[in-house]
Amino acid sequence: MAVSQTNLAWATLLDIGPPERGRRLHDRLAHALRTAIRDGRLAEGAAVPPSRALAEELGCSRWVVTEAYAQLIAEGYLSARVGSATRVSWSSDTAPPRPRARRVPAPPPIRYDLAPGLPDVRAFPRRRWADAVRAVTGSAVHYDLGLPDPAGHAVLRTTVAQYLRRSRGADAHAASVSVCAGVTEGLVRTCRALRAEGITDLAVEHPGWGRLWDAATSAGLRVHPVPVDHDGLRVDDLARTPARAVIVGAAHQFPTGTVLSPARRAQLVRWAREVDGFVIEDDYDAEFRYDHHPVAVMQGMDPSRVFLLGSVSKTLSPALGLGWLVAPAVMTPALRAANLVAAAPPVLDQLALATFIDRGWYDAHLRAARRRFRSRRDLLVRTLAAQVPEGRVAGTAAGLHILLHLPDGADTRGAVRAAAAAGLRLADLDDYRAKRSAERALVLGYGNISDTEIPPAVALLREALRSAVPRPRPDADG
Repeated sequence: MAVSQTNLAWATLLDIGPPERGRRLHDRLAHALRTAIRDGRLAEGAAVPPSRALAEELGCSRWVVTEAYAQLIAEGYLSARVGSATRVSWSSDTAPPRPRARRVPAPPPIRYDLAPGLPDVRAFPRRRWADAVRAVTGSAVHYDLGLPDPAGHAVLRTTVAQYLRRSRGADAHAASVSVCAGVTEGLVRTCRALRAEGITDLAVEHPGWGRLWDAATSAGLRVHPVPVDHDGLRVDDLARTPARAVIVGAAHQFPTGTVLSPARRAQLVRWAREVDGFVIEDDYDAEFRYDHHPVAVMQGMDPSRVFLLGSVSKTLSPALGLGWLVAPAVMTPALRAANLVAAAPPVLDQLALATFIDRGWYDAHLRAARRRFRSRRDLLVRTLAAQVPEGRVAGTAAGLHILLHLPDGADTRGAVRAAAAAGLRLADLDDYRAKRSAERALVLGYGNISDTEIPPAVALLREALRSAVPRPRPDADG
């Protein structure tokens, strides 16, 4: 009998071997099982297949299996008990002892999450999203289920272009939109296209989101941090770098929370024209502006020089993995050519998002989210003022995070550690800098926390700040 195998739940390979003169099949099966036990592929206590099932799998008589099992029971490799499975009863005493795993204390569970980066996933519109998925699953035509267009399904590209034109003031058309898995993946595609066109240097905001810097370097670009002030990116400093492309959060910079001023916007577009370069606009959470209507995107000022990146990660959920990239017409061929293996998100998910937007559910969700986040931000600011009066809140009334500036000398790193030990997640502003700064601040997100959790979370923050402050030494003469 040739080499056979069983594909049952325990997935043990049984090398029965070829027929041998004077060696019967049940002897060869017993040898294969014995070898599997000795090698550790069948561990002590593991159940072997029922004789009838294994015989059917191997294509032999049940007698062959029962004889093999009986031999191994006699040798002590197997044990049988009435009403129970036949199990392995042997383990090697000579096997080298496995090194004992070093026990690392498990991190304490997170009770409250004030770290930035997540929306209110509790409020994800499950019913309406399920309705959208159900609708497109029933209505999708056969060619929708074939090989997907790497640029994204035409229906979603059209819907996104229309949405960006009416809600964000973009100059977008279906031909200029590419569907991607999110802002980071869209940036990687953009950077590869820029690299293919001979652009090797990219400027980034400092402080800024480290994953965007990593995305640029992974695409082969050199990254140049440019400082941000109260008016946004300092374009004069940008002009002193060799960069011909820059990525900016014009509507709401992360993590400082500043908005790029109108003068800086115009200056940045002029810079792109002068250096024959491009601006990459990260529109990551610009839908959430609480003091007035969200400002329009820069891309509408010069669609020939500005890329626009967006996603539903901050508005619906990052678990959806759905985003878009609007590219200048002159760069669209390079964008597609430089990302030949780029795969768009699943087509049914794309069509579900298009349906979700077209039926007005996305707009309704955003209106409710704005009301909820504005109220939550106000509650957080009030609670901080009462419990952490030494802190100063900064950042435009927008987005899903604020900055809490602390007095000079505050140990923000120690406070983050102390808070984590108490089950509170925070972020230090230094986490988003290339190197530590004398400015002491925490980045506090309020997307992934409920209103009722904010007071106890801030109380833990207050205790973490107190525990991280070095105690003054007693006076030597005292």
